[in-house]
Amino acid sequence: MWDLVFRDAEVVDGSGGPSYRADVAVDGGRIVSIVREAAAAGCQRPTATRTVDAEGLVLSPGFVDMHAHSDLALLRDPDHSAKAAQGVTLEVLGQDGLSYAPVDDRTREEVRRAIAGWNGDGSDVDLDWRTVGEYLDRLDTAHGGEGIAVNAAYLVPQGTVRMHAMGWADRPATPAELDRMRRLVAEGLEQGAVGMSSGLTYTPGMYAPDAELTELCRVVATYGGYYCPHHRSYGAGALRAYEEMIALAREAGCALHLAHATLNFGENEGRAPELLALLDRALDAGADLSLDTYPYTPGCTTLLALLPSWAQEGGPAAVLARLADGAAADRIRHDLEVTGSDGCHGVPVDWSTVEVSGVTDPALADRVGRRLAGWEEARTLLLADRLGTTILQHVGHEENVRAIMRHRVHTGGSDGILQGAKPHPRAYGTFPEYLGRYVREEGVLTLEECVARLTSRPAARLRLPDRGLVREGYVADLVLFDPATVAAGATFDAPRTLPVGIPHVLVAGRFVIEDGRRTDALAGRAIRRTPL
Repeated sequence: MWDLVFRDAEVVDGSGGPSYRADVAVDGGRIVSIVREAAAAGCQRPTATRTVDAEGLVLSPGFVDMHAHSDLALLRDPDHSAKAAQGVTLEVLGQDGLSYAPVDDRTREEVRRAIAGWNGDGSDVDLDWRTVGEYLDRLDTAHGGEGIAVNAAYLVPQGTVRMHAMGWADRPATPAELDRMRRLVAEGLEQGAVGMSSGLTYTPGMYAPDAELTELCRVVATYGGYYCPHHRSYGAGALRAYEEMIALAREAGCALHLAHATLNFGENEGRAPELLALLDRALDAGADLSLDTYPYTPGCTTLLALLPSWAQEGGPAAVLARLADGAAADRIRHDLEVTGSDGCHGVPVDWSTVEVSGVTDPALADRVGRRLAGWEEARTLLLADRLGTTILQHVGHEENVRAIMRHRVHTGGSDGILQGAKPHPRAYGTFPEYLGRYVREEGVLTLEECVARLTSRPAARLRLPDRGLVREGYVADLVLFDPATVAAGATFDAPRTLPVGIPHVLVAGRFVIEDGRRTDALAGRAIRRTPL
C-alpha cells in the first residue's frame, strides 16, 4: 500500500522516447513502481492510500526553469504560484551575473539597489546571509522553517563576485583581485552552487575582459560546474558574442550553457540558421554545450540596463549623479540614440519598442504599460524611480524563436521577472506556452521532444542523478497535465493569469498544486551541486 498511485496515466517520461500508459506509484517522496499497460496486462495493480484517475492525462517529470529570477520571490512569497502552477518543480537562480551571494555589507546594499527592477528593493526580506551556503540554507529554512514552494539551484554570480572584490571599476583586475574572485567562486561551488553566471551587458560584470572570465571558468570546471553567460550582445555583433563564449569555455575546459539564446533587433532577423550552424560546429568538435530560451519575442530587463557601461561605473549612486548632470546626460543620450550603447547590445535604441512594465515607486504607476516617448522621459523616470524601472523590449523575431527551440541542446527557461504591475507573461506562462502553442497547436515540437527539453535535458546539465525522468527510484517531482487543454493564461494585457490544464504538480511526492489550486505545501529545497 503506497502513498499515492496515478492510475492509467499517459507517461511521457522525459527521455524523449514514446509515451506509454501506466500506473505510477509514489511513496516517501519517490517513484516506487511503474506498471506499464496495467489494465490490459491483467496483472496486480499497485494500490495506495490515494488514487488519482489519470485517464486522458499526461504524467511527466517536473519542469526545470533553467533561467529564473526568483531569488527573493521564493523567500517573500510562500505561494509562488507563478512557477508552481506551470509545473515548474526546480528553478535555477543567481542568473545574469547579479544576485545576493556572496556579499559583504557594502556589496549587499549595492546589489540590492542595482537589481531592484528584477527582484524588488529587498526591504521586505531580511538579507541576513553573506555566503552562498548561507543563502541556500536560508531557502531550506524559509517561511518558519517549512522551506520554499519549489526547488532551487544557484549559480555564483560573476558580477557580484567582481563587485565584492573590486567594486564598480571599469578596468582589469589586479592579480590580488583576481585571486580573491577565484576564491569566492570556489567557495560558492564548494557550498553548493552548480556553476557561475555572467551578465556581460550589465555592470560591473561586463567590465571583465575575456582573460579574467576564462580564469574564473577554470575554477568552475574544476568543480564540474557550468558557465552560464548572458553574453556581450544579442543585437549588433550577436554571432561574434556567441563565438566569444564558445571559445572562452573551450579555453577554460568548462561546460557552457547559453542563457536566453536569442537573436534580437533588426540586424538579426532570420539569422537563427547561422547561430545553429555555429553551435553544431562547436558540438561536433566536442564542446559541452547547451542553451535555454523562452517562447516569446519581446525581452525584459531594467531601464537602467540600456545605459552605456561608462555611465554605470561606480555603481547606482554614480549613475544617478550622471543622470542629474546635463552634460553627462547628453552624452548618455548620444550613445543610446546615435552610437548604440553597449548596454543596449550595440544597437541605437528605438524608444517605440521600450514599454514600461514595472516601477518601484507607486507614485509612478501611471507609466506602466506605456511606450517611452524618448530619452527625456526615460531620464526622468530613471531619476524618479531611483533606477528601479523594469521594461519590455519588443525586438525579437518569431522565426528565430522557433528555429532555436528545435535545436538538439535546447532547454526551457522563463527568464521570468516577477516584479512590476505588468511583468512579461513569460514569468507565468513559459512552460504551458511550450506545451499548448508550440506542441499542440503548431507542432513545432512533438510532446515527447518538448518534455525532454523541459526535464531530463536540464537535469543532465545540472548533473542531478535522480531527477528529470519518470523512473523508479527517482524523486517524485511530477506534473499531471491535460495535453488537449494545457495553455498559458498569461498574456501581455493580463500577465499574472495562471495557466489552465495542469491539475496536479508534486514536489518530492507532495502536492503543491492539487485539482488546479495551490496547496499550503512548502516541499521545495535548495538543490546543491552533486560532487564529482
